[in-house]
Amino acid sequence: MNAFDWLKRADALEPGDGDLRARVIEALRTVFDPEIPVNIYDLGLVYDLEVDDEVGHVAISMTLTAPGCPVAQTFPATVEDAVYSVSGVTGVRVELVWDPPWTKERMSEAARLQLGML
Repeated sequence: MNAFDWLKRADALEPGDGDLRARVIEALRTVFDPEIPVNIYDLGLVYDLEVDDEVGHVAISMTLTAPGCPVAQTFPATVEDAVYSVSGVTGVRVELVWDPPWTKERMSEAARLQLGML
């Protein structure tokens, strides 16, 4: 499976049976966008999340709210550090992608509520 197969999988970001996946999602929810006071997971910046429970590897495809974001060079390392803090994670790969571009429609209902958009 490659990092872009999420385009074909509607359930790609739903928590699965694996405890590690749920813990990784919780870790992603501790990382906040530098410009919008919402975590990157609920903001919809995480496009794909692959977790291999057996070996503890995590692959993340994500974007930023704008390609010119000043943290584009450093933010993947911030995300990587948060995921590495999860017990059982032995490897992390974070890839920034720009296609498709992020839109507000990707935000969760909780994020919209937090920003007063509901």
